[in-house]
Amino acid sequence: MASLNVGNLGEYLREQRRNAQLSLRQLADAAGVSNPYLSQIERGLRKPSAEVLQQVAKALRISAETLYVRAGILDEKERDELETRAVILADPSLNERQKQVLLQIYESFRKENGFVTSSYADDSASSYDADDSASSYADDTPASYADDTPADGSRTADGNDAEPSS
Repeated sequence: MASLNVGNLGEYLREQRRNAQLSLRQLADAAGVSNPYLSQIERGLRKPSAEVLQQVAKALRISAETLYVRAGILDEKERDELETRAVILADPSLNERQKQVLLQIYESFRKENGFVTSSYADDSASSYDADDSASSYADDTPASYADDTPADGSRTADGNDAEPSS
């Protein structure tokens, strides 16, 4: 069989598998694919589907988007944007409204810097207005943030309020 220009993906998968200290058989079992098929992917003889790459990424505990880029399914810029969005959406310390505001601000900055927004980005940021979100977000700020900050707004290096100087 001729190589399908997926050697870079195969080499990367082999390296990740070895770093995870998994045998080919262990990874194949964890990903739910056959041992010979995974071997062919690693040797650059087969180009796996996005679904197989997702299963392998999950088994290796790495980003599926990284594998998509290596396989030529996704370009680097799209991956970076997807990963940024995924990190924001996965943050358990933010509520849903805060996540949406962050995504809207992110898209606003991307537009300002001349980057074309993707169609999935437009869905979450379609009603964004910087003035509206800034003022409405301020209304949601917990009172403790405003009440505890010194009048001059000073803070120490660790983010705590600075003691007023006399």
